[in-house]
Amino acid sequence: MRPHPLTWLYVPGDRPEVVAKALVAGADVVIVDLEDAVAPGRKAYARAATAELLGEPCPVPVHVRVNALGTPPSDADLEALAPLPGLAGLRLPKVASADDVIRTAERAAPRDGGAPALYALLESALGVERAFAVATAHPALRGLSIGEADLRADLGVRDEAGLDWCRSRVVVAARAAGLPPPAQSVYPDVRDTDGLTASCARGRALGLLGRAAIHPRQLPVIERAYLPTPQEVERAEEVLKAAAAEEGAQALPDGRFVDRAVVEQAHRTLALSRRAP
Repeated sequence: MRPHPLTWLYVPGDRPEVVAKALVAGADVVIVDLEDAVAPGRKAYARAATAELLGEPCPVPVHVRVNALGTPPSDADLEALAPLPGLAGLRLPKVASADDVIRTAERAAPRDGGAPALYALLESALGVERAFAVATAHPALRGLSIGEADLRADLGVRDEAGLDWCRSRVVVAARAAGLPPPAQSVYPDVRDTDGLTASCARGRALGLLGRAAIHPRQLPVIERAYLPTPQEVERAEEVLKAAAAEEGAQALPDGRFVDRAVVEQAHRTLALSRRAP
């Protein structure tokens, strides 16, 4: 099994040469974007190029962000791409209700099987308010995340702090639905690595796990930010060693309290650390 993805690299679907480079850039998942990154006059070309790519399995999982749900371009995207063997998931933009997910799952399901894995992007106040309903809408839904650029515009938010409640709301909805922790949305300044690092630290503190990127240079910064530090790994190993030596709740010599929840968190820390090179 592949480890939980930490890096998701967006790439425009109408630039096949850039998509080819993205597949070997080191991202855990490549997201071919047919929506915002593609001009209206190039939608059909982007769709055809993506269908050609997905006609056979790819070296890394490839997701496709389709066009706005319920529109002719989105319907064409689903018809052309959903059955293809190279498709690992469909990312649904601007999801605002459970019905958006249900209708897409039904439309994307091939005649001989179920729908491909679906990932909902919540990009409005209404979408965030309905996060749990979206998260539990259909078995094909495998993840939630926020589209922060659109959400900022909807809310009139100017800085990261203004999004903290929304991020936490979606983290809680995802976990309550049994879904993985959401990935953080893209950081738009590809040269500001210090800002990206600080933003990832904030997201990690809120329970997000991993992040989408818009340039390969962001990938190692995101991975470093979301992997456990050596100190965190050491502390997790101490917890597990103590738990193996003595059953039940206990206090470590340095004052840390250990119970079942702390042990489970230690296991998660070590599992995540093992994906490090």
